[in-house]
Amino acid sequence: MTLAVLDPTDESTPQVRERVARPESLAGLTVALLDISKPRGNVFLDQVQNRLQDLDVKVVRYTKPTFAKPAPADLRHEIATRCDAVIEALAD
Repeated sequence: MTLAVLDPTDESTPQVRERVARPESLAGLTVALLDISKPRGNVFLDQVQNRLQDLDVKVVRYTKPTFAKPAPADLRHEIATRCDAVIEALAD
């Protein structure tokens, strides 16, 4: 059986992106919580933030202007330079 994976980004020539290794632990790291602006995503992230803070993880919250478009370059840059990991809220 062959599995076809579709790329929703509509790239005619997809970029090859190397995966970043996952940290063994989030302890002592800064984690970005990215709300993509879908309904109730913030409710989910509130709960994630509470759990992470219980584990002594520094949390920084971000919100995309709209879920319909990729995050603006300046937002992506800020997250990449300030944070060690990212959790997105996908909700409806």
